[in-house]
Amino acid sequence: MKQSNNYVRSLKGILSILLLLFLSGCWSSNEIEDIGLSVGLALDEGKGSAIEEEFKQQGAGNNQTEKITMTYQIVNPQGTGSENKGGGSQQKPYLNISETGDSLHQMSREFSLRSDRPIFGPHLKVIVISKNLVRKYRLEQLVDQPLRDNEIRPSCLVLISKGRANETLKSKDSGKIPALRLIGISDNEYRTTRILPPMSLAKLEGKMHSGSSFLLQNVIPTNGEIKFSGAAVIRGKTKKLLGFFNEEEMEGLTWITGKGKGGLVKSFDAATKQPIIYEIKTMKSKITPHVNGNNISFDVKIESEGSLSENWVISREGSENKFLKRAEKAAEEEVKRLINTTGEKMQKDYQVDVAGFGNRLRIEHPKVWEKVKKDWDLIFSEVSIEYNVKLTIMDYGSNFKN
Repeated sequence: MKQSNNYVRSLKGILSILLLLFLSGCWSSNEIEDIGLSVGLALDEGKGSAIEEEFKQQGAGNNQTEKITMTYQIVNPQGTGSENKGGGSQQKPYLNISETGDSLHQMSREFSLRSDRPIFGPHLKVIVISKNLVRKYRLEQLVDQPLRDNEIRPSCLVLISKGRANETLKSKDSGKIPALRLIGISDNEYRTTRILPPMSLAKLEGKMHSGSSFLLQNVIPTNGEIKFSGAAVIRGKTKKLLGFFNEEEMEGLTWITGKGKGGLVKSFDAATKQPIIYEIKTMKSKITPHVNGNNISFDVKIESEGSLSENWVISREGSENKFLKRAEKAAEEEVKRLINTTGEKMQKDYQVDVAGFGNRLRIEHPKVWEKVKKDWDLIFSEVSIEYNVKLTIMDYGSNFKN
């Protein structure tokens, strides 16, 4: 029996040694210091840097038409917690490198002629495209290469910039990686109604194939700082930039779609003209289409529950309940104003449906949708829409002493 146990233990030991021979480990891995780990990509109108121009003048056989400037943001492994040898100042944790040409794929390979660290795309987090490019080219042309690239993940976010897109990849804070800052801001959707649900490459491809008009989050760069401000309107038929919604119009759209995860409504008390802040806890919207012969109309029922998070009204007449009803009415009127402003912009100014009215018609009246989908944006501009808004203050704290 004892001899049998020794045999089993010996056999286990031999098998363990043999298994070690078959462990490959990270045989195909690359050291982070040896690759250009890209986290951000910016696309602008062609504008080569001084060093690029010098390279092109010295190079031979370069007949490309300069149209687009591509800027990659690459993680600098030496940047975090390190100091420059000369002045002792901390290095930035990122490097921005640009190339100008007429092919995104070719430009990405051009970086191999200038750097010993090849561009590595699987960790690309965000693509920012300047408004001038989206006015000039179809969006599907600009993102064709990233969509085909097996290295770039479909979860990569897409943003539009009113200024030069490469300015959004700069930061005054030497310790921040700007591309990651953009992702962090998009995660603040639960704090405000002025941020769109993130638009990934995968979602963008679906939007473009659907033929419907849609929105992309707009970001404004200013002296190393950025701000999410409104949204770019992309026309479904052309896939080009039509215009922009400002921040208030963006709020109105969030209420129409009911996709907000949080935020505030600032209104003013009718009696005292003092500000009252309603904080959104829940939000939902139901868009109901009605078809009567050739006439199409919609009812939009919007409901929200929230809290009275700030109140500047010092003296109040009447009961507590009367004041809360007054506060609810004031918030409802403000939401209606935002909605009507956005509706006017969609139907009259831009004549595009970016709120999903056509999708609800497609679901509930598919036969009607088949007849109108080809010219839906134009038809949408003439349909009647009725909005009903109901806000309820569920939590108002204890500060109701007269």
